[in-house]
Amino acid sequence: MLVRMNTRVLALFGVILVFGALTATALLDVGYWGIIAPHFQSWGAGQVLADLTILALLACIWMVGDARKSGVAAWPFVVVTLVGGSFGPLLYLVAREFRGRQLQ
Repeated sequence: MLVRMNTRVLALFGVILVFGALTATALLDVGYWGIIAPHFQSWGAGQVLADLTILALLACIWMVGDARKSGVAAWPFVVVTLVGGSFGPLLYLVAREFRGRQLQ
């Protein structure tokens, strides 16, 4: 069955593609630790890391709660969020879109 993509899914794929390219470039340039290490060099950078950590945990809580309603398994996306940040919620939103279409 060929699924027509709506604007939301196309936008999500666009964000994943652009963010993925930025992430790949950063990883190739400085490595995983090179992305994290600067956040320990000043209070301001530490605040940004703390903020992103809180947002990631809130996203995980939201995904688990939303997954119960939408019928999507949340655990793979929680793992991706803990390891790869924003990719987890972005991919969850795509999976939820496709799951919603299957139920219709």
